[in-house]
This record gives sequence, C-alpha cells and structure tokens, in this order.
Amino acid sequence: MKASNNQITTNILFTDQYQLTMAQLYFRLGLHEMPARFDHFFREYPDYGVHKAGYCINAGLEWFVDWMIGAKFGPDEIECLRNQKNRVSKRIFQDDFIEWLKKHGSFDSLTLHAIPEGRVIHPHIPLSAVQGPIIMAQIIETALLNQMNYQTLIATKAARIHYVIGGQLLLEFGARRAQGKGAIAGTRAALIGGADFSSNVGISHALGYPAKGTHAHSMVQLFLTLGMTELEAFSAYSEIYPDDCILLVDTINTLESGVPNAIKIFEELQKKGHKPVGIRLDSGDLAYLSIQAAKLLNKAGFADTIIVLSNELDELNIWQIIDQIRTEAPEFGIDADQIIKRLVYGVGTNLITSSGCSALGGVYKLVAVKDQNEWKPAMKLSEDVGKMPNPGQKMVWRIYDNNQKATADLVGMFDENPEDQKELRLHHPAKHTKTRLLLKNEISQLEPLSSEIIRQGKLIYDFPSIEEMRKVRQADVESLDAGVKRLINPHVYHISITEKLWKEKHELLAKLKKAH
Repeated sequence: MKASNNQITTNILFTDQYQLTMAQLYFRLGLHEMPARFDHFFREYPDYGVHKAGYCINAGLEWFVDWMIGAKFGPDEIECLRNQKNRVSKRIFQDDFIEWLKKHGSFDSLTLHAIPEGRVIHPHIPLSAVQGPIIMAQIIETALLNQMNYQTLIATKAARIHYVIGGQLLLEFGARRAQGKGAIAGTRAALIGGADFSSNVGISHALGYPAKGTHAHSMVQLFLTLGMTELEAFSAYSEIYPDDCILLVDTINTLESGVPNAIKIFEELQKKGHKPVGIRLDSGDLAYLSIQAAKLLNKAGFADTIIVLSNELDELNIWQIIDQIRTEAPEFGIDADQIIKRLVYGVGTNLITSSGCSALGGVYKLVAVKDQNEWKPAMKLSEDVGKMPNPGQKMVWRIYDNNQKATADLVGMFDENPEDQKELRLHHPAKHTKTRLLLKNEISQLEPLSSEIIRQGKLIYDFPSIEEMRKVRQADVESLDAGVKRLINPHVYHISITEKLWKEKHELLAKLKKAH
C-alpha cells in the first residue's frame, strides 16, 4: 500500500460517505457554518448474554483528540474526493465545495467537552459534546464513535475482571486474537480499565509499562522433537532468565511431569541464589490444577511462588474458578485463600474482543443548532421514547449521598446549577411517572463530570497519565453500590434529568409531533 493511501485510511477520510454527502448538502444550502451541537452517548450497558454490566469505564478520549488535532483535508484527500463518481459516472463532489474543504477542512473550529477517561459512566449521559460549524461537527462523527466506543468497551471488560479478582495481578494477553491493530488501542483501554500489564510489547513500551510474558508450549515441543526432555527445556529457559522464571507446565502432564520438573528447576535456581517466580497453567480444570499444583509447590518449599492462569478466561469463569477453589481446597487439606492470593490471571481473547458483547452502542446525535443568534434545541423522534436524546446544551452532575456513594447521574440545562436548589426533583429520562425527590441534606456532593477539552481547535486540557486514570477508575468503582457491580442481574443505577430539561424535552416533543 502506498504511503499516501495509508494516510488516507487513517486521516480525515476515516469517515463514512454519508458524512461527506451531507456536508456538501449543507454547503449548497448555505448552512455549512451554522453552529451546532452533537452529543455522544450510549443507550445500553454491554450485555454478555449470561451476565451484564451495570456500569462502564470511559476510555479513548486522548487518542481521539490526538487524531482530531492532526486530521485535515490535504492534497491526497482532496484528490480522492475529486475522483469520486456517482452511478451515472458524474462527479459526486463539486469544485466549489472541494475548494471550501481545502481552506476550512480541519477541526480547528470545533469545541469539545467530555467526561475524562477512567471515569465510571452510564447510559444516556453525554460522554462528549462537539460544538461548532455543522459541516465539520458532522464529519467528525465516525472517528469519534469508532475510537471512543471501542476503548470504552474494552476498559469496561477489564474493570469487571479486575473487580472479580479482588486486586490480584491481571495481565492482558490478547494481541494475537484482536481485530488487527485494534489490539493496540485495546491494550491501552485494558490498562485503564484494570489490567496491570500486557504482553503487547510495542504499546506497553509506548505507555511506559514493562511487557510481561512466559514461554509457549512450542518451546517444550521443540526440545521433545529434538530428542530432549521437558526438564531440559525448563533448564535452558531458567539459565537465560533465572530471575524471571515462570514455567508453562501443561505441555505433557501438568501434575505428573510439568510441576515436578518445575520444582526441580526451582531447587536449582534457589541453590544458585535466585528466587523462582512461579508456574503457568493454560489448559484443563484450572481450579483443580491450581489446588494440586499449590500442594506440590508448598510441600517442596515454594509456597511463595505464583500460579498464572490463562486459557479463555473472563470475569464469569474466573469467578467460577475462585468459587471452586474456596469449595474444594479444604477437601485436599490446603487453605483456599493461600491459593487465591498467589493467582495471577492472563486474560486474552475474551478481554480484547469483549467476548459476548462485541460493540458498544454509542451514538452521536444532533441536539441543538444556533439560528439567528439563538440556540434552538433539536431532537430525534422515535416510537421508543427511551431512544429520544435529551435536547439542548447540557451539563452533567454526579450526586453522592451521605455515605459518599454515587446515587444518581443528573443531566440538566447548561444554565442550571443544582447547587442553588434546596431540593432536586429527578425525572426518569423516558417515564414521566417516575420521579425522585432529593433534599439538600441527603446530598454530600454534586460533582460536575464534563471538562472542556478543546476550545475552537485549541487543546486546553492536560491529559492524566494511565496511572492517574486507574486511580480515578478505582475510586469511582468503589463509590458504586455493591448491587451495581454484580456480574449477574446488576442493580439499575439512576440516570435522571432535571425538571427544567424534562419540560424542555416534552415541549419540543409536542411541537415536533404537531408539525409532523
């Protein structure tokens, strides 16, 4: 692929065709510079089939902003548009529109507000809001949804796994099973969401983390094919990596060959003054094998070594493994907690692909336009009231109760300040009969969630480090009610709109229905 073509695929033409055809229509009608606001949000939590999320973790913002700042219509993009033909071989994009794009075809005119990465987020809350000339605010939609939806999906999966394992080490092993170079963004999102390290070398280095890994079955297979033994394979590995020796013990027979051979190697390392790290289990009944391997290691004096588990893990089967160990370990005369505390989890396919829920249903909707110096709310009509976006320019607050627990996220008009109100009437976004009254003395904090990231093309926000995002994520997850964090049938977190926004929405709805 030519370098210029490679750039075309990732630059400003990383968009859908209808964004460009709409842009030309706005240009023809003289509407292309009309200020508009679009909200990005999702409608449903990830549903994995047997289990479902009760919250999500925001991710992808910094990389999207990096793309946004650099994207523009350059010579290659302009030439691509000039050469596009319709079904009767006429040019789709005309010269005057193309000339406008040559002069103004960047995102320098846009302002972006967004909830920072690492924060817990919920449906129907504006995660980001783009404001500026409608032509460019429209074109940016595809890339925004692509980059932020995917990383949010993976960060959410990682956070759920992190929650289940209770602070044990979590390694992301998914590069080989990811969708192409999505593995790179997926690793970053997994680190934000709760993975401690990754096996993906390049992105780990770029983000300042050491890459982690053990060895493959193929190393042992090679030695066996050449007439040598599993013990000799382990010995060779330990000689080169004496201080990082983790041995994969299930190539032949885990308990009869792999673990006993690993113990022999560990004894040799110990004699030479090195501290053995542990073993890895990648097949079979991982809970049972963990118990039996721990017994053998303990008996040999290696109770402080780790046991790395891998092979198609996700939050549900890890939960099952832990529960099985708690139930069965006492039957074999070993303390379950002692085993669980030495476990490390290498999670690959099911994390990097968000197995069970392959996409986050994030959407990007027009919610306001500025006409004759007046902002006018906009809203998409739908037979399903729950699919109707909240119109207008808005703010988002998180409400904490007197136990410092997040009790609701509140969406209101940009000129509202809930802090000034003695009581808050919270409305369900879709069901008019469902309201909730909160008195001021029931609220410990009203936290604004969104920050201004870009102001008319200029970055004005300092992005936090991955570590800072992880601390924010941890604090947000801890502030959730335990029922919201459940893997199966989580409690519903309250998403509400203010009384003023409720009235605005239903007045507009009545007006649009009447016009229709």
